[in-house]
Amino acid sequence: MSFPLQADSVVEAKLDELLTTVGEAFGGDALTWHGPIQFGVDSVVRRVIEERRQRADGDKLVVLLTTAGGIVEVVQRAVDVVRHHYQTVDFVVPDYAYSAGTVMVMSGDTIYMDYASRLGPIDPQIQQGDRLVPALGYVEQYNALIKKSQKTQLTDAEISVLISSFNQAELYQFEQARELSVSLLKDWLVQYKFKGWTRTETRGMPVTLRMKRQRAAAIARLLSNTGRWHSHDTGISAKVLREELKLQIDDLDGDSSKKEAVANYHGLLEDYMMRRRHFGVIHMVDRYAPYDYH
Repeated sequence: MSFPLQADSVVEAKLDELLTTVGEAFGGDALTWHGPIQFGVDSVVRRVIEERRQRADGDKLVVLLTTAGGIVEVVQRAVDVVRHHYQTVDFVVPDYAYSAGTVMVMSGDTIYMDYASRLGPIDPQIQQGDRLVPALGYVEQYNALIKKSQKTQLTDAEISVLISSFNQAELYQFEQARELSVSLLKDWLVQYKFKGWTRTETRGMPVTLRMKRQRAAAIARLLSNTGRWHSHDTGISAKVLREELKLQIDDLDGDSSKKEAVANYHGLLEDYMMRRRHFGVIHMVDRYAPYDYH
């Protein structure tokens, strides 16, 4: 007995086909993470990858990441999972990867962006009830009020805010999230992104481990500088990353096969997610896993 085709199964089969094409264009398996980085999604990533590894082997993974950010501890576990299974991991940013997403991207061997792609300041978020709160803005506001209090410049309204709105335990949690983000970014840049950086571009001098650490620390300082970027959702282009942060970003626009494969897949995925009202999705070939965690 035959059964009529379901629209969703047809679309998901097409998404598998297009994601296969993405993997072929980049020379490895392909995984999509589209949505917030929240507790529980790292477990979905683990299950999906382990299922894929039972069917296929290979040493390279390309991750298509689109996210407004989230929880850095989830990023840490997800990267540990990915690196357990794959020797080489490339990241593609079809649209944007902010905050904790930017930290995750820095764990890649190669980062691909086009002229419109955006990363963001590394402003980790903390789960507060049913919402995510950017940590750096909270800490910076507290520090600004403390500085004013030291100069006896606080208004009555600011005194009230300082007393009623800031929880010391939360402040500590936020500061630790920031420190973890900076620490991971520095370690991953040195271990992965800079592993092939052997000579300086201008003078051709040998690159030492100390030089790699200094460059990683400088990038971390800039990306965590709220005064420079002003907003949690500030978009940082590939051009700015190359020129101001001196970070090598591969140009997705420069390779038509990669660009077309990513654009075709990403366009259909976003249309399907919108139609199905999917909050977030983890996708590898033969495993489309929507999630909705709040």
